[in-house]
Amino acid sequence: MTDTDPNGSAAADQPQQVKMQVLGQFIRDMSFENMLVRKNAGAEVTPDVQVQVGLDARKRPTDHQYEVISKYTIRSNNKADQAPLFLMELEYGGVFHIENVPEEQLHPFLLIECPRLLFPFVRRIVSDVTRDGGFPPLNLDMVDFVQLYRQELARRAEAQKPAAENSDA
Repeated sequence: MTDTDPNGSAAADQPQQVKMQVLGQFIRDMSFENMLVRKNAGAEVTPDVQVQVGLDARKRPTDHQYEVISKYTIRSNNKADQAPLFLMELEYGGVFHIENVPEEQLHPFLLIECPRLLFPFVRRIVSDVTRDGGFPPLNLDMVDFVQLYRQELARRAEAQKPAAENSDA
């Protein structure tokens, strides 16, 4: 049969298009500590910001639904004396309906594409909270979720190496 078959049998051989829908998004946990105010510091500070990102995903009881949580830990220290300025922790989640993603591609899809869709909302929250907390708004740089995923795979592979070497001995 050809691609122009009116019965559509050639189309049945093609993979189905991926369907993804954001069903909801939410802040699961958030805290902001302004250490500068607690110290009553009035001196000029030059912030040094470090951002750590963690990701988690799990299947929900409903068919084709997944919950993805992005965990951000943002620390800011004064460059001059490394005194802490603020600490922000944010767990931001989304519930996704996902269909037609092959099983072997589902894990990277959940930990790359889903957090990428949520990131603009996380950026806005961080900006608003840091501004409301007495600092200039912090606009997070874009997170490379592909690189983050690759780093996690490499870390897991390294963690399994010693276990495999010990079992051979």
